[in-house]
Amino acid sequence: MALMTFVLLYRSVKAFTYECLNNIVRFINGFSALVLSILPGKKNILEGIHGWELTPTFHGPRFPRWMENGVSSFNQFIHELSVESNSPSSSDYGSSEEDHDDSSLPSTPNSNASRLSRDNSFGRHSRHPTPFIKHVLSWALWPAAFIFAIPYRIFHPSESRRPKPSTLNSSGSFRTSSMNSPRRRMKDHVVPHATDRRRGVVEDIQLAIEIFIEAIFDVLHKAAHYSLSPFATSQELWRWFFSDHRGSREDFSGSGDLNVVVPTSTLGDEDPTPTVRQSTFHQTLNTDARTCKDVITELGYPYEAIRVVTSDGYVLLLERIPRRDARKVVFLQHGVFDSSLGWVSNGVVGSPAFAAYDHGYDVFLGNFRGLVSREHVNKNISSQKYWKYSVNEHGIQDIPAMIEKIHEVKVLELKTLQFDDSFDETNDQPYKICAVCHSLGGAAILIYVVTRRLQNIPHRLSRLILLSPAGFHDDSTPIFTFFEYFLLTFAPFLAPFIHGFYIPTRFFRMLVNKLARDFHNYPALGGLVQTLISYVAGGDSSNWLGAIGLPHYNMNDMPGVSFYVALHLAQMKRSKKFIMYDFGSRSANMEAYGIEKPLDIGACYEYIDIPVDLVGGQKDKLIKPSMVRRHYELMKRAGVVASYREFEYAHLDFTFSHREELLAYVMSRLLLVTPPQ
Repeated sequence: MALMTFVLLYRSVKAFTYECLNNIVRFINGFSALVLSILPGKKNILEGIHGWELTPTFHGPRFPRWMENGVSSFNQFIHELSVESNSPSSSDYGSSEEDHDDSSLPSTPNSNASRLSRDNSFGRHSRHPTPFIKHVLSWALWPAAFIFAIPYRIFHPSESRRPKPSTLNSSGSFRTSSMNSPRRRMKDHVVPHATDRRRGVVEDIQLAIEIFIEAIFDVLHKAAHYSLSPFATSQELWRWFFSDHRGSREDFSGSGDLNVVVPTSTLGDEDPTPTVRQSTFHQTLNTDARTCKDVITELGYPYEAIRVVTSDGYVLLLERIPRRDARKVVFLQHGVFDSSLGWVSNGVVGSPAFAAYDHGYDVFLGNFRGLVSREHVNKNISSQKYWKYSVNEHGIQDIPAMIEKIHEVKVLELKTLQFDDSFDETNDQPYKICAVCHSLGGAAILIYVVTRRLQNIPHRLSRLILLSPAGFHDDSTPIFTFFEYFLLTFAPFLAPFIHGFYIPTRFFRMLVNKLARDFHNYPALGGLVQTLISYVAGGDSSNWLGAIGLPHYNMNDMPGVSFYVALHLAQMKRSKKFIMYDFGSRSANMEAYGIEKPLDIGACYEYIDIPVDLVGGQKDKLIKPSMVRRHYELMKRAGVVASYREFEYAHLDFTFSHREELLAYVMSRLLLVTPPQ
C-alpha cells in the first residue's frame, strides 16, 4: 500500500507540474493572439507565414520531443485524455510530407522540408479550432475521469503497453494500429529532427522539471528502501567500508566491468577503426550552431575555407564551393546582419550558391568584418577599436582583399591544371568573375568598383548583379527617419558606449537561438514577434522569424553591425546621396578623400565599365524600389550598360526565401558572361 501511494504521488507530481507549465504556455500563446488581433497591418506582414492565430485557443498539451518514446502510463493517460477532446481537429493536422521526416532532405537551415516544417508548426493549432463548449466539458469532467481511470491503470498496466497487431496497408507495407493513435498523430507534428535539432526554452524547462522530479523521488525511494531493509543496509555498509573491491558490481558476463563505453564506427570513413562517440557542448545544450561548412558538406558538395587578412588587420572568412578547373567564377556577398550562410540556406534546389555550382561555376562566398568573435591579427584588440569602421571599409578593405585572394587562387590553380601549352602566360586573368550582392553588399561592391577605377587599379569583375542594393535611402518609412535624426543628433554621446549592434553575451545569444524554436512551436506568439519586428523594420514583411532562426545566430558568434555603419547609412539618408563616410570636418575629409566633402559615389558612376543588373522588391520597405531605380537612372545617365527588374518581394526574400523566378533570372544574367577559352 505504501509503494502504491508512493507511485501515485510520484506520477501526480509529474502530471501536476507538466499541466501547470502547459497552462502557462497556453495562456502566453492566447494572450499573444489577443494582442495580435488588435495590431494594425498584420495581414500584409503575416501573409508569408501560415497559421498565425487571431483568436486565443486552448489546446491539449503536446509531448516534448524528449518524452515521445519514453513516458509513463499515467502521463500518457493524461495526454490522451486531452488529445481525445481535440480529435476532430487533430486528425487533419498531419501532412503526408511529415510522415516521412526520417527520409527528408538533409539538414539545411531553410530547405524545402524546413520551410514545410515551419509552415506546419505555425498552422498546427489553428486550422480547425475545437468548439469552446467541448473544451469546457472536457476539463470539467477531467477529475471524474481521472478518479475512475486510476484503478484500471493500476490493475491493468500491461494492456496499455501491449503491442497492437500488425496490419498490411494498401501499399503493401506493414504498419501497426498505433499509427492511428492520438499519440502518433501528435508526433507527426513535431519539427523533423533532420531540419532543426534545437529544443526551445519551454522544452528545456519541461526537461529540467522532469529530471528534478526524477532525482528527488529517486532519493526518497532509496531512503525508504534502506530504512525499511536494515539487514540489507548493514550488508551494503559492510561491503562499502571493508570490501577490497569497493564500488565494484557483479559481472554476469565474466568481463569484470559493466560500465564500459560502447565504441561506435561510421561507415565511409577512411579509417574504419571504431571510435568513441563524443558529445559536444552544443549537443548538451541542444542549440543549432551549424556553419556554412556544415550545410555545404552535409549536402554532398565540396568545401574550402580561406582566411583573408585585410590591409588594416581584419581576418575575413572567404568560403568556397570549389570547381578548380572552371574559368567562370561567381562571388556572392551578403548584406547587413547576414553571413555566407544566407546563400546556402534554401538547400540544393533554392540556393544561389548551389545553383551556380551546378551550372559549372567556381563559387566563392564572402563574409564582411563584424563578428562578435572579433577576428583580427591583434588578438587583444579592444571592442571600441574593432568596431570602428563604416561602409567605407567594406568597400575599400574587405571586398578588395577577397577579390585579390580569389584572383591569386584562380591563377595558380588554372596554371597548375594546364598540362599542355594552352595556358596563356600573357593573360593576366584567365577566368571571368561575376558578383552577386545583396543590400549592404551591393553598396560595398559599387564603392569598390568606383574607387578602383579612380585609382587606375583593375577591379577584375565582369558583371554585377545587385539585389536591392543600399546607397540611396531618402525615400523610407517614418521609423527610419526617426532613427536618422536620433543617430545624427546623439552620435557623439553614443559612440563611446555603443560600439556595435549585436547580442552581447553567450547566454543571451543561446536564449535567442532557443526562443527561435519556441516562436515556431507557438503560432500566436511567433506571429506577434514577427509583427513587432516588422514594425521596427518599417513594415517590411520578410520572414524575420526564419532569419533569426538561422544557425549563424548562435551562442559563440553572430554577425553584427558597427555603430559607424549605421551612422554612415543615416548620413546617406540625410544627404539624399550615395556618399562615403563624412568624418565631420573639412580637414579629416581632405585627408581621407583629397576633397573637403565625402566622395559622392553616385556622381562617379561614369567610371563603371561593366554591365550592372539591378533588382528591386515591390514589398521591400528597407530599401524601396524607388531607391534601386535611382541607381539605375544615374547609371543610364552616365552611360553604364545597366538593366532593372522588379519582383514582388520583401527585403529578405532575395536571399532567405526560395524564389524560383529570381533564381532563374540571376542565372540568366550570369550566363551572359562568356568565360575565356
